[in-house]
Amino acid sequence: MGSDRGDTAIQMAILFPFLIVLTIGTVQYAMLSHARNIALTAAREGVTAGRAYQSSPGEGAARSREVLGRIAGSSLNAPTVSTAGSSANTMQVTVTGTAVSLLPGVSGLHVSQSAAGPRERWTVAP
Repeated sequence: MGSDRGDTAIQMAILFPFLIVLTIGTVQYAMLSHARNIALTAAREGVTAGRAYQSSPGEGAARSREVLGRIAGSSLNAPTVSTAGSSANTMQVTVTGTAVSLLPGVSGLHVSQSAAGPRERWTVAP
C-alpha cells in the first residue's frame, strides 16, 4: 500500500469549490429574500396610506417612496413604485427593483412585490 500523505490536501481541493458555491448561493438567497421583504413592506405601507378616507393613490405612492428611502439602502436598487390597478374602491401598490447579485456576470435579480386593499369610504346603512 502506498502512503496516504497529501490525501487531505487533494480531498480539500475537490470539496472546497462546492463549499464556496453553497455558501455564495445561501448568501445570495438571503439577499434576495431581504430585498423582497423591503419591497413588500414599502408596498404595504403605501396601501395603508392610500386606502385611508379621502386619500389618493399619489399619497400611497409617496408613502412607499418614503419607506424605501428609509429602509432600502443598497439592498434594493433602482426601486420604482406604481399604483396601476387602483380604482375608486381598491388601492394597489407595486414596488419593483433589483436585488444585489453576488454572481459574476449577473447585474441584479428582479424583485416585484404588490399589495392591495379596499379603500375607506362612507356608505349608507341598508
